[in-house]
Amino acid sequence: MHAKDILIDAYSRIQEEVHAAVDGLGSDDLNARPTGDTNSIAWLVWHLTRVQDDHVADAADLDQVWLSQGWEKRFGLDLPRRDTGYGHSPQKVAKVRVESGELLTGYYDAVHEQTLGFVRGLTAKDFERIVDERWDPPVSLGVRLVSVLSDDLQHAGQAAYVRGLLQSAVA
Repeated sequence: MHAKDILIDAYSRIQEEVHAAVDGLGSDDLNARPTGDTNSIAWLVWHLTRVQDDHVADAADLDQVWLSQGWEKRFGLDLPRRDTGYGHSPQKVAKVRVESGELLTGYYDAVHEQTLGFVRGLTAKDFERIVDERWDPPVSLGVRLVSVLSDDLQHAGQAAYVRGLLQSAVA
């Protein structure tokens, strides 16, 4: 099995987890924060999608789906255009609110398609290409793709946990 096939499978698992965390929830649950300084499902899924969109687009020399496909306007957030949520304070987390899960999963699915389109075209040699020289050692494409994968799965798991908290509070 080629590394790109493993990544395609892994990124598809993120998509499954995102949908499992979001599907069937209304805006109240999506935007609920278990405590005043924790993240909502909406913020977690928006953030993981923004990070994937930002990092993969940069590595692939593509436009971010957020900007090129109008998702920034559809979300209508009071945040800078290229904000990914990194380092957000509780006040900024509160600014990420959605009216429907379809908005979150629609954006994720669009980013997922761009990611898979890029990954499908990679060769073994491509994974060695340096994509970020700000680190020591510099970051290769392979390392960047695994880093995004790891971050996204953690946030998808957090969203699933928040969903469980909300559902157990109702039961």
